Formats: sequence, C-alpha cells, structure tokens
Amino acid sequence: MLDRLTGMEVFVRVAGAGSLSGAARALGLSQTMVTKHLAALEARLGTRLFHRTTRRLTITEAGRRYLDSTERLLADIEAADAAVAADRVEPRGLLRLNVPLVFGVRQIAPRLAAFAARYPGVTVELGLNDRLVDLAEEGWDLAIRIGALRDSSLVARRLARCRMVICAAPSYLAAQGTPRTSADLASHNCLGYTLAQAGAGRWRIGGRDAVDVAVSGNLRANNGDALLAAALAGQGIVYQPTFIVADALRSGELVPITLELPPSDQLAVYAVYLPDRTPSAKVRAFIAFIADAFAPEPPWDHGLA
Repeated sequence: MLDRLTGMEVFVRVAGAGSLSGAARALGLSQTMVTKHLAALEARLGTRLFHRTTRRLTITEAGRRYLDSTERLLADIEAADAAVAADRVEPRGLLRLNVPLVFGVRQIAPRLAAFAARYPGVTVELGLNDRLVDLAEEGWDLAIRIGALRDSSLVARRLARCRMVICAAPSYLAAQGTPRTSADLASHNCLGYTLAQAGAGRWRIGGRDAVDVAVSGNLRANNGDALLAAALAGQGIVYQPTFIVADALRSGELVPITLELPPSDQLAVYAVYLPDRTPSAKVRAFIAFIADAFAPEPPWDHGLA
C-alpha cells in the first residue's frame, strides 16, 4: 500500500506546480510514481481531486477544500518534526524578511513590535518591494508572497486567503454607469496593475473556470496604493485585493461591483522559504506568529460582506 502521507505531499505539490511533471521534479520522483500516489489518494477519498485532460490539469472543488486542510496538516507535521529536532534552540539572530510593499506597510510592519516583544533575540530586516526576489541569491530567510505561487521549489505555508474586489468610487459610477457583465468592462476606464500575473491589460475573473477579460484605461501602475488613490478620486475602476481597498469599501468611498462572474478565488497569502530540512527557529517563530495573527479570518476582511 502506498504511503498516505507521501500521497498528501504529492497532492500538494501537484496543486502547487499545476502539473504532474512539475511535482515529480520537485519531489525527486518519477511521473509514474506521482500518478500512482495521486490515484491511490483519490481512491481512498472516493473523489476526484483534479480534472485531467491531455492539455490541462485543474483542481476540483473537492480538491480545493482538501488542499486547505492538507496544507495545514503537513505544515503542522513539519513544525512538530522541527520542534523535536530543535526543541532547545531559541529564536535569535537576524531575520531577513521580504514582503510586497503595500502588504508589508499595512499588515506586517504594524505587527513587528509585538513580534519583537515576544522574541527579543531576533532582529528583523524588512525588505519592501513588489519584485519577485530570489531567496537563495539575495540571502532572504523568508518571503511573503501573494497570488498563485509560481516557484514550486520553495516550501510554502498558506497564511490567509486573498479576496479580490472590482470596485469604483460612487462619483465614477454616477458619471459613467455601473458595469453589469464582464463584457461591459470594455467600455469603462479600468486602472491596471502592471505586476499582475495576467498583465495590466487583463483581469482574471471567475472561480475554478476563470477567464481573462481584456480591459483598458488611462492609468497603469506597479503599486496598489497608487491605483487606490486614483480610484478614490473617481478616475476609474480597479480590481484590487481587499487588504488594499477594505477601508474604502467600509467607508463607502468605493463601491463593490457585481458582475456575472465572481472575482478570482484562487489567490492566497503565503510564507515561503528555501527547502532546508529544518528551518531555523527564527523562521518558524515568525511564520507561527503571523499565521496566528491572520487566523481564523484575515483582519483586513473584518466587516466586509
């Protein structure tokens, strides 16, 4: 009988890599063995975890629910193993932490004082930029990444969901009208985020069967706060995560727009680090600290529908 835990690890790697071959390379297994582990896991669960065609591999709704639980379980097992191996190691030294700019300023920096009080032996160097840094080459201990993970060679811990919202100022909607369908966006001034995986000229909308909708507008920026400021001034429509627009939605300065397709539900906030056998105590301490701060619901989503 194939090992159950290995099957779960294979499942998580396949979901992260988006392919059997990518998972096989990351795990050092043959693609045939990866396929066998996945098939055994699906047989044990009595449900399909992925939709497979000759061209695509997409996770099912059951698979997405199982992924959340499995990631937490594997992270807990990893943490337990690490705690036993380094039980007496006190978190200390320099922790080099890289975080996307807006998320770092809004959600990480305000919590560093509490982290310092709990772990006085750790000094944090906080790097704030939206560039996809190379942890190994640039010497980062840990990074926070938001979206769909691209690099399956890193160890990832899911910290929180990342809700997306299409919204605009009431003044813009009063002047230009409110779009009702994704096709309506073509006639609106859509402000683009240049670092989005789909690019500034496309918004990925929908759940499992997401589509890329072509949009255009008179402003593109590589910073979410810049787009927020323009939207608040009534310049156009933005498609932004709630950790940027939540306060404006709660105050009514921005209004959510409901289309026939929902915003993407495929994004999350992750802590990622290099795949050492035992992450350092300072890395484990920070991941546990920030995961606790974001549980059970991300604080930026409090009070949102």
